[in-house]
Amino acid sequence: MSFNILAMALDIAVGAVSLAMALCAWRLVRGPDVTDRVLAIDTLYINAVALVVLLGIRLRTPILFEAALIVAMLGFASTVALARYLSRGDVIE
Repeated sequence: MSFNILAMALDIAVGAVSLAMALCAWRLVRGPDVTDRVLAIDTLYINAVALVVLLGIRLRTPILFEAALIVAMLGFASTVALARYLSRGDVIE
């Protein structure tokens, strides 16, 4: 019986991040206020980045790390744009 602690730890981490994503999706749908929904979107893309990085480690593919970087940059830009739109009413000055 082969016992690989790294594979088991990665599987547990993927499960935990997936649970966190499900809870963020629940907050996105159920959120009582629009700021709760914006924070849920922000946390959801951070969890997506974590999931892609964990899968990149598990599958040993460096292309997934580049994908995680792109998701992080787009998520940050979209969160800033959405927050600016909700606070000022426009995105571009």
